Amino acid sequence: MATRTVPTTQPASTTVPSRLVPFAKMHGTHNDFIVVDARVTTILDWKAFARFACDRRRAIGADGVLVIDDSTVADAGMRIFNADGSEAEMCGNGIRCVARFLAENGEGDARRIHTIAGIIGTRVIARDPEYLISVDMPPPKIERRAVPIQNAVFVNLGNPHIVIFASSLDDVDLAAAAHRLATIRSFSDGVNLHVAVRESEHKLAVRHYERGVGETASCGTGAIACAGAAIMLEMATSPIDVHVPGGTLRVEWDGGTSVAYLTGPATRVFDAVIAYDSFA
Repeated sequence: MATRTVPTTQPASTTVPSRLVPFAKMHGTHNDFIVVDARVTTILDWKAFARFACDRRRAIGADGVLVIDDSTVADAGMRIFNADGSEAEMCGNGIRCVARFLAENGEGDARRIHTIAGIIGTRVIARDPEYLISVDMPPPKIERRAVPIQNAVFVNLGNPHIVIFASSLDDVDLAAAAHRLATIRSFSDGVNLHVAVRESEHKLAVRHYERGVGETASCGTGAIACAGAAIMLEMATSPIDVHVPGGTLRVEWDGGTSVAYLTGPATRVFDAVIAYDSFA
């Protein structure tokens, strides 16, 4: 008689139970984020979580995920994951949101936050009628790189930027330019692309195309890159109000080796939880 092998254990379930992830939905001049406190919520693959959570059709929807963590060298740590799951070095709008989150968590109005780009100082300078946060950023640097776009300069701010000066914000197809740059070896890891128009000595109008996301309503480090480039090229003078589709950011910088200051709002839209299946 034929024998039949009986498993000694039950087969693993094909259904992975969901866990609820607390988060805050926030934005800085409409550059929107999902903020998760990793000190209380553990997710092993943040890149996969970002791809899921940032999807505007099947999940929360955002330009990126901001992960708050402990730091041994600063008051807190921040990691930034773009909507496509790639990790960014720094985010000027995002760090203002994290600064507000920490302040409302009772951790203080002046915080030093550790990022891949270094330790960044933040200060809450107003709460009414809106939260305003000032951020200490490293000085922007124009670097000599071959950029195959007319009137463009490469600016290093701890993350890479290309600023194109134009007479109109509609003069440049940012998506097409970004895709063309991605085919060049020196920009194969992506670059944040901006078109800037000088409106006056203290005003710029700017559009942004961020790597790993696409065109966004605002880019904080991009605002500093544009303002810094305008100052270095003697096109404008600090302080500079940078008008972006999502609002206005102020950049102050003396053009030397001292820090650049970025000031703008941080808006907390709502707090909630989302069911997420993949924790391992």
